[in-house]
This record gives sequence, C-alpha cells and structure tokens, in this order.
Amino acid sequence: MKKLIFLFSISLLALTSCTDVITETVTYKINEPIFMSTETFRNSVKVSAVPQAITSIGKMCFYNNYLYISEPGKGIHIINNVDPTNPQVIGFIELLGNADLAIRNNRLYADSYIDLVWFDITNPGQPELQGRLDSIFPTALPITGNNYGIDYTKSYGGTNQGIIVGWKLTEKTEDVNHYTGGWLKGGVMYDGLVMTATPSTNASSTGLNGSMSRFTIYNDRLYSVINNGLNIFDLTGDTPQKAAGNLYIGWNVETIFSYKTNLFFGTSTGLLIYSVADPLNPVYQSCITHAYACDPVVVDNDLAYVTLHSGSICDVSANENSLIIINVKDVKNPTQLVTYNLTNPKGLGIDNGKLFLCDDGLKIFQLDTPQTLMAHQLVHYKGMDGYDVIPSNNILMMIATDGLYQYDYSDLNNIKQISKIPIGK
Repeated sequence: MKKLIFLFSISLLALTSCTDVITETVTYKINEPIFMSTETFRNSVKVSAVPQAITSIGKMCFYNNYLYISEPGKGIHIINNVDPTNPQVIGFIELLGNADLAIRNNRLYADSYIDLVWFDITNPGQPELQGRLDSIFPTALPITGNNYGIDYTKSYGGTNQGIIVGWKLTEKTEDVNHYTGGWLKGGVMYDGLVMTATPSTNASSTGLNGSMSRFTIYNDRLYSVINNGLNIFDLTGDTPQKAAGNLYIGWNVETIFSYKTNLFFGTSTGLLIYSVADPLNPVYQSCITHAYACDPVVVDNDLAYVTLHSGSICDVSANENSLIIINVKDVKNPTQLVTYNLTNPKGLGIDNGKLFLCDDGLKIFQLDTPQTLMAHQLVHYKGMDGYDVIPSNNILMMIATDGLYQYDYSDLNNIKQISKIPIGK
C-alpha cells in the first residue's frame, strides 16, 4: 500500500476536546498528474518492423509460434519463436499505457491506459490497428514508481486536461484535520485505488497468457480486471462490445485465470472464485484468504497453485513468500492442502504434469500429490530473477529481469536452456 510520507515534524495548532478534531500542518510529497492531450495520445500508436531492445519486463502472450511481450507503459514487442533456439525480435507496437494483452482469432487486444485497442495480426510482422474503445477503463492510471500517493483532486477533479500519462513528484505543505485516526482533507490515491471512496475452453484460436495477466478469454468473451473492477467484452462480432463492466470483484485484484466454467482472481489478500456458467453474469463462489502479498494463480486437475511474494508494489513491508496448493474441485468449498515456504516466488505455469515456478531463478517439478511436491523437483536453475512463464509443447518461455529464457523440457532427464534474448539497458 502506498503511504503518505511526512518529511518534517508535525506542528499542533489546535485541539478541541468536544469534537476531537486536531488541525495540523504537514509537509509531504505527492505525485501530481502529467497530462497529454487526448488527440495526441490516441494518434500516438505506431507499428514498426524495426526491432527495439526490450528494456523492462512485462506481460506475455504466445500465439501461433509468436511471442508478444508488453513493455510496461510503452508498447508490445513481437518475437518470432518458430525456432525457439533462435528467437528473433521482429517488430514493435508503440502503445502508450499498455500493460496487458490477449489474443483470439488473429486479433490482439490490449489496454492503453483508459482505452481498449485491437490489432489484426494475421501477418505477425505487420500488425494493423483496427479500432479503439475510448475511456473504457476510466480508473486506469500510470504506475507512480515510488511509495508516495497521488493527488486525487488533480487526477479526478473533473477538468478536461486530457489523458494522465505520468507523474511529477511534488512537495506540499497544508493544514489538515485529523479525526479519530482518519484524514479529513488531502485525498490520497493508492496504486490507482481511490481510498477516499473506493486458457480458453472454446474451439477458437486463443493465445496463451502468463500467470501475471489481468486479461483472459473464455467462450468468446474477454475478461479484464483493473483495480477492483471486472470488465467483460463480447468478441463475437467485428468490433468488440462492452457486454458488462465495472463489476466489483474485490480489493486490489492483480491476476485472473480461467478454468472450466470459473474465473480465479488473485488478489493481495486472497483467492476469489467466480462462476461464469453465465458468461455475462459472474457469480461469487468462494474465497481463500492469505497474508498480504502479490498473488498469481494457475489451476490444473482441480488444484489451484498460488504463489505469494513480498518486496513489490503490493506491499514492500510484507514478508510472505510461499506456494499454496488448494483443492478447488468444489469451488464453493475450496480446501487449502499445503503451504511451502519459498524464497521469492512469482509467476508459475503447468503443462502435462509439470509445474514451472519462478523462485530463486527457475524451478521445475513433476506434479505428484501436493504433500510430496518438493520431493519431486526436476531442476533448479539459478542466477536470474524470473518473473513469469508460459510452457507450451515442451518449450518453456520465461521472462526475467535480465532476459527472455527458453528451455526444452521434452526429455525430463535433460531439461536444458536453448536460448536467451537479453533484457535491460
């Protein structure tokens, strides 16, 4: 959680015993929004066949032997992975404010701050922008990159200044009222949440997303989570239509995963399960709570695998690093089976009875009974900070802070790294 951080001592000005209101002068730092005109923002999309270096890690989607990697806030890198021993970066989609993506039937759907845009990727090396739904994610904001709150009034003050594309850290001094533990003035934003108020099963061709994704496709519907809300888009027509949206799911939803007729939401405080038997009317089934930490989840064979990791934007003060395995055969009554203490686990994936886990590098397990998982570790590659994985057809794609690593696991007795594309400046 972002916290308001005071720089100097607080000076008491007044105390009224009958109301218990304290007026105080505080000096603090806060992020003020940087705006870009709406026209400039929406005309900034560019597609280039000139490869660009990948400088920071983001979300991944694998489709028809091509890998699409989001570089947070900047756009999407296109990688020809027909030969995973020699992957080639072949292009870049410049897309301001991008964080997530999903692919279905040669269409790539991506967020661009408050908008949803989509591209025709029939020719992967030459994506064509097809359309945009304006202001469909109204609460989406750029990441601040620091531990200070945002200026709520300037960010949502109702003035038509354009699109918020960044932040300027500013120092302020003002009088505030403090009453029974709560600030009565000086609105603060926490990671895009207003605290002063509040793999597909269909027959279509759908991309594989990593476990950190906030986009998933199920039965011709695109489901996206931003902050507390779920948006649902109908993809059956030529133009995606918002079929339902702004459905409150839970506090600080971070990831989404579809399995059978259910959606599994990873939040900073627990795993939420919703039925989408009626795709446009998600129905709450149950929740498994856990310590405050980031929470990606994957599900296979009626078992949910949840990793908790600390030292991130979820809560830099948390110290929970573990893998939780949950029986979700009865989604109304999930049962936590076992918890393993780990180093700093992040993304994870499952393929053909194998669990791939980013923790102190990369760990690969042969899935057995949950209580004996640690005894069936196949390999442990160290020396990199893994973020997320996509396993497919005996090839594991892992994005880490220093590169895109690929491994051949066709022979479990000889799992080996076959390529690496460097990431970073």
